[in-house]
Amino acid sequence: MNHLQAEQSPYLLQHAGNPVDWYPWGEDAFRKAAAEDKPVFLSIGYSPCHWCHVMAHESFEDAEAAELLNREFVSVKVDREERPDIDAVYMAACQALTGSGGWPLTIFMTPEQQPFFAGTYFPKHRRYGQPGLVDLLTRIAALWKNDRAQLLRAGERLTDAIREEQPARQREPDKALLYQAYRLFRGQFDPVWGGFGQAPKFPTPHNLLFLMRYARLEQQPDALAMAETTLRAMARGGLQDQFGGGFSRYSTDEKWLVPHFEKMLYDNALLLTACLYAYQATGEEEYADTARRTAAYILGELTDPAGGFYCGQDADSDGVEGKYYVFTPGEVHRLLGEADGREICLLYGITAEGNFEGKSIPNRIGREEPPLSPGDSRLQRLCQYRRSRTRLHKDDKVLLSWNAWTIIALARAGRILGEKACAEAAIKAARFIEDNMTDGQNRLFLRWRNGQAAHAGQLEDYAVYALALTELYRLTFETAYLEHALLRGEQMTALFEDKERGGYFFTAADAERLISRPKETYDGALPSGNSAAAMVLQRLAHLTGLPRWQEAADRQFRFLAGEIEHHPAGYSFALLSMADVLYPHRELVCAVRQGVPEELVRYLENHPADNLSILVKTSENAAALAACAPFTAAYPIPETGAAWYLCENGTCRAPVAEFQELPLEGVDRKHGPQ
Repeated sequence: MNHLQAEQSPYLLQHAGNPVDWYPWGEDAFRKAAAEDKPVFLSIGYSPCHWCHVMAHESFEDAEAAELLNREFVSVKVDREERPDIDAVYMAACQALTGSGGWPLTIFMTPEQQPFFAGTYFPKHRRYGQPGLVDLLTRIAALWKNDRAQLLRAGERLTDAIREEQPARQREPDKALLYQAYRLFRGQFDPVWGGFGQAPKFPTPHNLLFLMRYARLEQQPDALAMAETTLRAMARGGLQDQFGGGFSRYSTDEKWLVPHFEKMLYDNALLLTACLYAYQATGEEEYADTARRTAAYILGELTDPAGGFYCGQDADSDGVEGKYYVFTPGEVHRLLGEADGREICLLYGITAEGNFEGKSIPNRIGREEPPLSPGDSRLQRLCQYRRSRTRLHKDDKVLLSWNAWTIIALARAGRILGEKACAEAAIKAARFIEDNMTDGQNRLFLRWRNGQAAHAGQLEDYAVYALALTELYRLTFETAYLEHALLRGEQMTALFEDKERGGYFFTAADAERLISRPKETYDGALPSGNSAAAMVLQRLAHLTGLPRWQEAADRQFRFLAGEIEHHPAGYSFALLSMADVLYPHRELVCAVRQGVPEELVRYLENHPADNLSILVKTSENAAALAACAPFTAAYPIPETGAAWYLCENGTCRAPVAEFQELPLEGVDRKHGPQ
């Protein structure tokens, strides 16, 4: 055993039995390195990462490599999901040195945490021109002893490169940025299989959300078509688990057939959100069905009994990627009989020749008929049989920001699909965070596992959680959620805002000092914390009417616009946020004695209403709501019925007594919400 056995991270615990004398990130490791005058070997990965497993089996479980690491280095293991701040710093170093990055991330550095060499996966021995880890360790150990100055010079240059922050390029946001992003997506779009660019293809749901929103704003049907083509292809391909629901991380091929089989919570949460938007935009039942299957996967496989959501599931079973998911016709026939077996194999593309290493990934590519219901007894038997295989490793830690994305998705599923279980799970998860992931000063923790919370919350934790609270307010119209969103927004600006250069730092002002304090803006696999911050600031400005929130949002949009202009397609979530100020936005207050009018509930079921902020004022919440949104104090509550107050871009209409009198998209003047 090494020094990882007391950790909570499933990834670190996977390495607790390695012969490598691993340390977790902390003072003990760096003191040891300084005292023994050794360089530090830093390895960063995460639990479901396939190539992390490969490198572990090849090298970290190997006696020869372990002996070399233990003799010449101090070895440190980091779970990138628990410490995204450390990962961000050293991924920047890897990208500066090599032009690319990924996981496992391999860093050589001084005891002062200064990196001087970086890479990703290394085989144990040299292979196909790729350097071997053993050779690399031997060479760096020799250089450390005999030509350390060379390594230190390289480290200084690399550290200077990642510390350097370009002067802020502030500019006013404009619609041209959204158009340029749309045009770039159109140029990269695969019209046959959907997605953008060549294989491998990643879902990146916020790109699809941007395109669907842009289609509504600018009446661009081809933007909606790009999103629809992509969503349908992903849902019908092997990327979606056709039997058990949920989406894998990415596709290795152009037609979404062969996935990298790991399933991540954040992918499924954001894809659930995209499917819900597509359903509201088109009315197509296929998107609602995919949304229900995705939500069922999250609730069934990734939910802790206490209310939080786990990170994801591994790709490997018995050390073989994808083994858990594939079938042969013989297996299906034995389970279901010849007649049902033939039908299932035909519907889901299970053939004798197979489509993945001699077996078949179930898929519906090229088929227009709807999939079988999850309640179909044949599918249930196939799922039960699959569960008899070696189960997939589950990363059962709870990450706050990923949970917040999931709260957003499930709250919307509850509202739009009427899925009560989804709504209840979203509410329970927020309660879990408050009960288990806050400290004595009501600050947020980043991670929880086995009853223990750890690691100070970072920008994305505060920003996305504040967004989630506003989503819960729209689900329930309980003022407590709005109050709480304002608290988290206040903390976010106090702890993370860069008041000199603009934008928000990755880590809080009082966080552990690393060699740099990163500020991430690019919307990658997940929207950046800065993009989420922009959205929550603008949302709070609309909901409260308070100038200070609008001023903070305007500062953030000017900062982001300067970042976006060089590659708008890489900032799709930031552009989603920006749309709230570049296009007409409305504020609606419903004043009613008690309850939420049914016509408002029906409207929100059927319309995205993403250009509409809604407050519900009742006799019970009037004082609390006025404390959050002072302008509502002037709106009287009628003795009977409801009064509807609608404002747009600083101009307010006379109140009306009937919802159908409001000039809102999709409201039939005779019958109400459609």
